[in-house]
Amino acid sequence: MNALARASKQALQTAARGFASGAYPDRKVAVLGAAGGIGQPLSLLMKLSPYVSELALYDIAGTPGVAADVSHINSKAAVKGYAGEDQLGEALKGADVVIIPAGVPRKPGMTRDDLFKINAGIVKALVEACGKHCPKALLNIISNPVNSTVPIAAETLKRLGVYDEKRVLGVTTLDVVRAKTFYAEKAGLDVSKVDVPVVGGHAGVTILPLFSQAVPGANKLSDADIDALTAVPGANKLSDADIDALTKRTQDGGTEVVQAKAGKGSATLSMAYAGALFADACLRGLNGDPDVVECTYVASNITEVPFFSSKVKLGKNGVEQVYGLGELNDYEKAGLKAMMPELRASIEKGISFAKESQ
Repeated sequence: MNALARASKQALQTAARGFASGAYPDRKVAVLGAAGGIGQPLSLLMKLSPYVSELALYDIAGTPGVAADVSHINSKAAVKGYAGEDQLGEALKGADVVIIPAGVPRKPGMTRDDLFKINAGIVKALVEACGKHCPKALLNIISNPVNSTVPIAAETLKRLGVYDEKRVLGVTTLDVVRAKTFYAEKAGLDVSKVDVPVVGGHAGVTILPLFSQAVPGANKLSDADIDALTAVPGANKLSDADIDALTKRTQDGGTEVVQAKAGKGSATLSMAYAGALFADACLRGLNGDPDVVECTYVASNITEVPFFSSKVKLGKNGVEQVYGLGELNDYEKAGLKAMMPELRASIEKGISFAKESQ
């Protein structure tokens, strides 16, 4: 069984996040933007992680209260809150993983690109601090638009002379979480036994779920296969129209939540969950767990653009291997081609911003 197959099996077996304590190395995690809509539930989930021994919560204000609240939970991580720019360095000192959800959330009618003008500067400043105070940390960038903020982070660290492409990762896990959920619901499968790779970027048409590579492949199931799935009665074969609808729903998942919240928020809770899943994966990799494979938006040469999300192997130094796309069907090939102009423009916009604001 190869690494991808073993990792896929492991992902299916551990879909439910466990919070039991274990004998793991001491690890410090910093959350930047910890008092925000994503930051607060994310801080809660990282406090529950068995892989975290020290949790630093930073924001421009409000973090002492969040830290006090979270610190009362009876799990092993020691928690401390930091507020204001003068405390940012101390929050980052010694961090193994830095999670960055800081910035403004999406509002009705607002695209991820609309967030750029505000969030680009926030991410640049925070990453600059990371480069100075914890240059070896793995950076998990959640702040949107991820298609641009990851290139901004890369250029910022290059200017400081501490850039390591293996340690700068855009968090696209929510796209995977959504694809798994929507696919399992439509196919009548147990979601804990489903895996769906999602490639490309983290906005609209740049999000491409590869349902042809889903495990199990419900769109390929024969009637006999469906009958054999006794653990998931009612499993259904999926039509091309079903796959198209699932793809579009995955791409528009964030908009679905923004509209449902009627102007009072964005996808904060599901994003916090996805961010915690990915941070745990990074920590497992750092701890030497074999075959930790996740989809993430990183420096990549598997397509014509310099940043791309695909399956990667995570290890003691961050990204150990970037996997190719595998075999795509015609629908997915068309989706890959269609995303490239927007993805390339977003990357170039991020790079230009970082260079012009030096």
